[in-house]
Amino acid sequence: MRPRRAPCTDPFQPAEIRRLVGEFGSPLMILDCERLRAQWRKLAHALPGVALYYALKPMPHPAVVETVLAEGGGLDLASSAEVQLAQRLGAPPGRCIHTHPIKRPADIANALAFGVRTFVADNPDELEKFAALPAPVELLLRVAFRAPHAMCDLSRKFGCEVAELLPLARRAAALGVPVRGLSFHVGSQVRDASMHVAALQTCAALLRAARRERLGPCDVLDIGGGFPIDYAQPVADIAPFCAPLAAAIRALPRRVRVLAEPGRYVIGPAVLGVASVMGRARRGGRWWYYLDDGLYGSYNGQLYDHARYPVDSLRDGAPREPAVLAGPTCDSIDVIADDVPLPHLRAGDLVLGRNMGAYTWSSATRFNGYPRATVVAVNRTPGEGARVLPLS
Repeated sequence: MRPRRAPCTDPFQPAEIRRLVGEFGSPLMILDCERLRAQWRKLAHALPGVALYYALKPMPHPAVVETVLAEGGGLDLASSAEVQLAQRLGAPPGRCIHTHPIKRPADIANALAFGVRTFVADNPDELEKFAALPAPVELLLRVAFRAPHAMCDLSRKFGCEVAELLPLARRAAALGVPVRGLSFHVGSQVRDASMHVAALQTCAALLRAARRERLGPCDVLDIGGGFPIDYAQPVADIAPFCAPLAAAIRALPRRVRVLAEPGRYVIGPAVLGVASVMGRARRGGRWWYYLDDGLYGSYNGQLYDHARYPVDSLRDGAPREPAVLAGPTCDSIDVIADDVPLPHLRAGDLVLGRNMGAYTWSSATRFNGYPRATVVAVNRTPGEGARVLPLS
């Protein structure tokens, strides 16, 4: 008989938030690994048969990596530092892929030494880096599909044009580098899966053409990520969002193995940001509340990732009136929100930011000497309490 599993703590409940802040201070990023597991499983259910590789860049935290590996997932790496993190945490190299289309020779060498064998390239110069390597590799050639309605259009920076794909595959074959398949990324926070479906169908035709020319196995298709989450505006649930994409995947030949690189969808809702009011001032008829986190810290995604995080106070009460939430630095741009309905707050009150797992802590700075938020991982295994994990 299996031992009974201890219930998980819900670290997003008010009493638990206050307890964690009392223990670890603020600003705080509360990482709930149970919510992370739930997101992973929902996406896996919506895309049956698709191998999921977590993209480390949204939040390369040890607790996230360990949780993904425990779920049977893989890791999508893009730098030597991410390779070193995966290696330090004992990730099987066979469950890792390296998807940065432009790499330094040292990045390739470090990944090879770890045991990674699948890489991405999107231009002839990059192919040259894979000729005469000391270990065999397999390439996925990245194709660009512009998505004007995506929050972040990644094909502006990476990917070859559709018409360039077969010549690029021929060049790879001439260099003796097998083309294992193709990859694409239609951008982040797309409104629906129509661009995913169109890109998949185009890549399926390209795989058939490359296979006819015997340019490589051509039996892998990496569909990237971009699966949306709620920020200031709600989005479709993942099951209906992925339904047309899953149908398009089922139409592929059975020999084609499909990969995906989820990042934001998996980690975004699993993290709650907590900041404390440092002080307040009445300006222009409104209260300004100055927090110990801001645009140079965890809220930097409002500048770089085009995200607007849902924010509220942990204090209940009425009346509420429009207020300004400002960050702690001496820069006037450091304002999180200009018109948030809040109860009257005082120094020490807590302000929450939801869905803050992606592109927040990972890209925060120490501008003006303010430290990054502490990450507290809760429910690393079911029933386990909060822990601060070392990063090295």
